[in-house]
Amino acid sequence: MTPTANPRVQGVPGLTPPPPEPPPASPNYLENGTSLWSWLSTVDHKRIGILYLLTISAVFVLGGVAAGLVRLNLVTYNSGILSEDAYNRAFTAHGVLMLFFFLIPAVPAVLGNFLIPMMIGAKDLAFPKLNLASWYVFLVGLVFGAWAILNGGIDTGWTLYPPYSTRGSQSSVVPGVVGVFVSGFSSIMTGLNILVTVHKMRAPGMTWGRLPLFVWSLYATSLIQLLGTPVVAITLILLGVERVTGEGIFDPAIGGDPVLFQHLFWFYSHPAVYIMILPGFGVVSEVITCFSRKNIFGYHAVAWSSMGIAVVGFLLWAHHMFVAGISYYSALLFSFLSMLVAVPSAIKVFNWTATLYRGSITFQAPMLFVIGFIILFTVGGVTGLFLATLGTDIHLHDTYFVVAHFHFVMVGGMVLGYMAGLHFWWPKMTGRMYSDWWSRVSAAIIIVGFFLTFVPQFYIGYHGIPRRYPNYPPEFQIYHVLSTAGASILGLGYLIPALYLPLSLFYGEKAGANPWSATGLEWASPSPPPVFNFDEERMPVVVCGPYEYALGIDQLGRGLPEPPGPGGAEGPAGRAGVTGPAGPMQKETEVVG
Repeated sequence: MTPTANPRVQGVPGLTPPPPEPPPASPNYLENGTSLWSWLSTVDHKRIGILYLLTISAVFVLGGVAAGLVRLNLVTYNSGILSEDAYNRAFTAHGVLMLFFFLIPAVPAVLGNFLIPMMIGAKDLAFPKLNLASWYVFLVGLVFGAWAILNGGIDTGWTLYPPYSTRGSQSSVVPGVVGVFVSGFSSIMTGLNILVTVHKMRAPGMTWGRLPLFVWSLYATSLIQLLGTPVVAITLILLGVERVTGEGIFDPAIGGDPVLFQHLFWFYSHPAVYIMILPGFGVVSEVITCFSRKNIFGYHAVAWSSMGIAVVGFLLWAHHMFVAGISYYSALLFSFLSMLVAVPSAIKVFNWTATLYRGSITFQAPMLFVIGFIILFTVGGVTGLFLATLGTDIHLHDTYFVVAHFHFVMVGGMVLGYMAGLHFWWPKMTGRMYSDWWSRVSAAIIIVGFFLTFVPQFYIGYHGIPRRYPNYPPEFQIYHVLSTAGASILGLGYLIPALYLPLSLFYGEKAGANPWSATGLEWASPSPPPVFNFDEERMPVVVCGPYEYALGIDQLGRGLPEPPGPGGAEGPAGRAGVTGPAGPMQKETEVVG
């Protein structure tokens, strides 16, 4: 069968036996200057992605330490380790670090920065210097946030609700607010860069219908970043003004309206949930097609469901406020809209499941993380319907049920999606393969630890145990002990990749250009990629869609290497040294298709 027999592919040469692996790029992006200054002053999108990776990895560790303190304190029912005040500061530190400084930038800033130009056939992002500035702005915001947490801490919770945050709290609220405010500009810069890059810098033949689904998900995420982040920035400015000057904006004692703060805050913060989870959806779509060796089921439905989530996500913020005093009619409307957002999310899950159906599935670590993602995200989504329903939300609001639901979506979903993407593209980023066995063990431990951590919280939340409290009735201690034990297992699962991924840089097998036999354009360059991703004088011409596994070709019309086997030395790393013949090329100055 030749690819030209398919109407979706035009001008594709007949497949020939694959030639030897092309020589590594010299210099690749890692070797293009090795001094510290060459990294700190770089405008290479790949290096900036690595800088973000190092930064948010440190944030993840700090946020995990804060979570560990919270869980250890809850082993006893009378707050036996931390004082009540220290406990408030610990769970606030966990929330602020993980949400604003890890989950929001994780995939867009790390994987998005590294991969978007390569996936669409561009040399770099549209604004390379702005991209570097976004990392420095993020770093400045992180410094303010870390200083606030370490210098007295913040005890308001990550939501910063007034009037406590503006009048009652004696903690470092203003520096923390400044940190979140400044980091928001980094999010806006990244979103703007991705939007312009996707619109203006696609390779010839890379039409909207040929964009990888990861690009679609980052495109939708960028829209939310641009439209939503300024709202929370203005809200935080008003919060700081009230705290510093005493002007009545949100504090009812001086003429303010605390419900107004909640409207403004959640207008951004609920869409921010989709800033966190939409990129994970994109990762799942890429990995699941590769490791099931099937074309994605319902490409257009999956792509447009990302856009649907981005739009509908702005219309349901007040389901966080059913007990805040809003009118019954408003609550009814927002309850309906909250149900509506489940539709595009369900489209993705059903299409992923259909992609898996009768696929030739292999279970390398990226695929294990993705399967965990689908299961945990589905549980999180279904339990979210309880919170979108007026009657049950009144009972479950601000209980551990909400904590469990949120973590099933964000940690079970987003963090597993991030781990899947990091493992999937690690060979491309570093040119090295990691331990196949340890990566699978890590994925299994994380999934098991996650269930043990948060399933008990559904139970105690249903029975009315409120979150954020260090004390609880003694009869519920066993569930907190189970949850803390699960958190310990979860921590071990995250510690293992922190060991084998860095070690792979020194001891891992060299990765070929396409170790997973994937179809995306990013796999057309050597591993690690050259400075300008592709040939400096010419750029690739895309001739087909992003997932032509049925035809056995990549987006350049080249034959794929042998599909990944069970893993290890005799798996994809050992057989990755082949690619098909080069597809047609054009000068970069020609009109983008």
